[in-house]
Amino acid sequence: MQNDTNVVRNSTALSFSTFIFGWLTLALLCAFLANSVLINWLNWPGVAALLSADAFSILSLLQIFLYLIAIGVSVLVARAANAGLLRHHATQISNVNAFLVRAAFWAVLLVGVVDASISFLRVEGILNAFVGEQLTKSLAKSSFRGPYIHTPLILIGIVLAAFTRTLGFVWLTILVVVAELVIVMSRFVFSYEQPLMADLVRFWYGALFLFASAYTLLEDRHVRVDLFYAGMSSQSKGISNAIGAILFGMSFCWVIILIGIGGPSSVINGPILVYEITQAGFGLFVKYLMAGFLGVFAITMLIQFVAMLFEAVADILNQPKNRTNLQAKA
Repeated sequence: MQNDTNVVRNSTALSFSTFIFGWLTLALLCAFLANSVLINWLNWPGVAALLSADAFSILSLLQIFLYLIAIGVSVLVARAANAGLLRHHATQISNVNAFLVRAAFWAVLLVGVVDASISFLRVEGILNAFVGEQLTKSLAKSSFRGPYIHTPLILIGIVLAAFTRTLGFVWLTILVVVAELVIVMSRFVFSYEQPLMADLVRFWYGALFLFASAYTLLEDRHVRVDLFYAGMSSQSKGISNAIGAILFGMSFCWVIILIGIGGPSSVINGPILVYEITQAGFGLFVKYLMAGFLGVFAITMLIQFVAMLFEAVADILNQPKNRTNLQAKA
């Protein structure tokens, strides 16, 4: 009887600590991203300003308050969660992640088609006939095309993601193949080629590779060099997945996020803040968005690793596998 009580206590403690760790990771991620926007786009001083008497500001207190809220919310969610709901929470987290990936796919589809159309009309010298001379000059600047063309299309993609349930990996793959086929046909049959055509292939292929990674992790379709895993028990697999999710998965994602989004000149924020484009003046104006692909990859993978951790601990505790169908299926 005493042993059964200890087992229940240990299981409850493990579930609670997992909830705390997982939800704290997600909450701190949200707080960090919010602070990054406040610092790099709205010029808020940042939490570090609290250490400097000259740069002290009430805005710094508000920014550190975001982290305190994140910690508090994590504790409240963990305390309210039932120890047997690890798989349920994993499913809910995966569904939210699927929405983020879906929105990203819709965004790259719309931006790719519209930006390629604009660039084609511009390189052929007929854009002026459609939009006028002044708007043609504006569309030649990334600082105009980014906020006034790309941003609305990204918002439309988010709205579309809320009303759809497919992630669309198949059609994005087909679009990459079609775009490459157009390049081959136009180059070798019509002797016609423009930089925008190769840019579009890279844009969509980069999105396919990086955005699909989280969903591939969810479905356990990543290539696994398996020497011992297949013969393990469910509990041993759970231990292996939990350790891997924390030590290798989450740490890797946090490194990308902290280095890539840590400051205004970082590898992700830098290109986005200046709407960086390629040197080919008549190509697509999407290079800055491709820098953001790495951020989307790290964020969605980190979220999915949290869901993977919940599933792994549920396996360790031998909880029933009653995972509901996810909203998104490719």
